[in-house]
Amino acid sequence: MTEWWNGLDMLMRVLYCIAIPSSLLLLIQIIISLAGFGDSGAGFEVSDTSGLDLDADAGAVDFDAAELVQSHDGSNPMDYSTLRLFTIQGFVAFFTVFSWTSIVSIKSGTYEPLGLFIGAVLGLAVMVLIAKIIQISRRLTENGAVDIRNSIGEIGTVYVPIPAGGAGQGKVVLKVQNRFGEFNAVTLGDSELASNTQIRVTDLRGDVLVVEADI
Repeated sequence: MTEWWNGLDMLMRVLYCIAIPSSLLLLIQIIISLAGFGDSGAGFEVSDTSGLDLDADAGAVDFDAAELVQSHDGSNPMDYSTLRLFTIQGFVAFFTVFSWTSIVSIKSGTYEPLGLFIGAVLGLAVMVLIAKIIQISRRLTENGAVDIRNSIGEIGTVYVPIPAGGAGQGKVVLKVQNRFGEFNAVTLGDSELASNTQIRVTDLRGDVLVVEADI
C-alpha cells in the first residue's frame, strides 16, 4: 500500500483523496435512502394559528400562518420549478464522478488537463441529473398529498349539520386537488348549517375548516 501510494504523483494523490471519501459518502447516502431515513415528507403541518386575531394597541391584526408559510414549505409550485444543484447529494455525486473519471482518464493515457476536464463535465452532468431526479420526486410527492390549505375558497356540501357560532363541529364534503373528501368543519355564523347546505371554505383552524353558507 505504501509503495503504491509513493508511486503516485501529486495530482493522482489529490484525486484519490477526493475519490475515496466521496465514494464512501455516496455509499452512505444510498444506504440511508434505501432504508427510508431522512425523508421529511411533503411539508409540515401548520399549527392552529391560521386566522389568529392578535389584539394590539393600534387595533386587531389578522395573522394567517397558513399564508405565511405557504411559499416555504413546498406547497408553492415555485418550490419545485427550479433545479436545486447545490445540495449535499449533488456535491458528493460531482466529486465522486469527477475524481474517478479523471483517474481512469489519466491512467489510460489521456493528457492530464483533458482528463480533468472530462471528469468535470461528467461530474456536472451527474450533478444536474440528481437535481432533476430530486425535483421530479418532490413534485410527485406534493401532487400525491392533499394539502388542506388548498380547500380555502372551495365550495362543498354539509354532510353532518354544523352548529352556529363555532359551538361544535360538523362535516362537509368538497373537492380538494381534484379529490372529493370529507372534512371536519365549523361555522362562525349565527345560523346552523343543515345537511345538504352549500358552503364555501373561508379559513382554517388547524385541520378543521371554517365555512359559511354560499348564498
